[in-house]
Amino acid sequence: MTNYTKSTNFATKDTLTSGDPLKIVKGTEINTEFDNISTAIATKSDTASPTFTGTVTIPTLTASSAVATNASNALVSVTNTGTGNNVLATSPALVTPILGTPTSATLTNATGLPLTTGVTGVLLEANGGTGSSTGNQMFKNRIINGQMQIAQRATSATITAASTIALGYSTVDRFYVYCTGANVTAAQVAGTGATKNNLQITGAASVTAVGIGQRIEQLNSYDMAGSTATLSVNISNSLLTTVTWTAYYATTADTFGTLASPTRTQISTGTFTVTSTLTNYSAQISIPAAATTGIEVVFTVGAQTSGTWVIGNVQLEKGSTATSFDYRPYGTELNLCHRYYEETNNNRSVEFQVQCITNGLTTTRFQVRKRATPTVTVYSSVTGVAGTVNNGNGNVQTSITSISQWPDCFAVQMTGTTSQVYTYFWAATAEL
Repeated sequence: MTNYTKSTNFATKDTLTSGDPLKIVKGTEINTEFDNISTAIATKSDTASPTFTGTVTIPTLTASSAVATNASNALVSVTNTGTGNNVLATSPALVTPILGTPTSATLTNATGLPLTTGVTGVLLEANGGTGSSTGNQMFKNRIINGQMQIAQRATSATITAASTIALGYSTVDRFYVYCTGANVTAAQVAGTGATKNNLQITGAASVTAVGIGQRIEQLNSYDMAGSTATLSVNISNSLLTTVTWTAYYATTADTFGTLASPTRTQISTGTFTVTSTLTNYSAQISIPAAATTGIEVVFTVGAQTSGTWVIGNVQLEKGSTATSFDYRPYGTELNLCHRYYEETNNNRSVEFQVQCITNGLTTTRFQVRKRATPTVTVYSSVTGVAGTVNNGNGNVQTSITSISQWPDCFAVQMTGTTSQVYTYFWAATAEL
């Protein structure tokens, strides 16, 4: 069999052998050619990904697999999603060294062409083909605020034992927390390294169980039905060694019920054996075809009678392997959270002037259209008492006659003193 060099017939070659030229396309490294596959593997490295050293083993010209070793000498390879002689490497095996769990797998393509790579998302192209990497696409994570960075309600709150799920929305956005036996504290805490924040539960005597969960609406999970998904999460616990995860789908669209009376069907459940060191864990979930109504993911522990339980970087994505965490821009994540909850604060109150004593009316438009018609609470910007407003002199007025709400805005009607200025704060929730 003839070995081809870099300059010989590269664009029209129909087969590839262990001595053939190879073109790698990754980011700005366009049309970099190597004399053969082994040279490419031995010389290619990337500071943003695991550095791979090793060789490609091809038993025969018709072999359909190839392997390489990573920097820690663990066998790794990828699942090929390409066709013909174009091979797109996007498997999780290439990122497992980062996650601390190297594995081995097989790389094949549609025609049995043996190829491999050492960098996540690299497109190996025989015949000068074209393609693109899909290893780092945004919005692969169906969990919102998995980084725990958005906390509109509070950065710390007491979770009342046996509270309903609705009441459990009290700290970081989109995640509810519940407990039984005794109250716990839930707080947004500082992370380490590239992770800015985590959610921390502080246990207490007599606590019998604690749960942390998120409900994903139908519109953001419909396409996952009938597929394999991967759940990944960073967890540590200073007291307990077992964290249970459970996935459900809603009985009807976006209707999961309450903690006491759930209306959902269990998809799958499993456990992670954890330690006091924050570590990434992952699990595969086979989502049934019926799960087109919304998906819920819940993490639970038993008697957290002391110590802390930390959780962060929660991700649910399509595919059978865990990929790197989907870091979205802060503003984007905030807008995603606003679809379910939005509020004012001490720097942003509604101010309006009553023109008619018996029919003072003001309308406020939300920054983001809500998932559904929200529940709006109006409260005094002076005392924080719900259902009240205060006038320009700081005197609380309990004169709200009605609140009307729609997905885009809400209106407050009240009686008052003509030409008097009133102010109030508000919160709007459309959580699942």
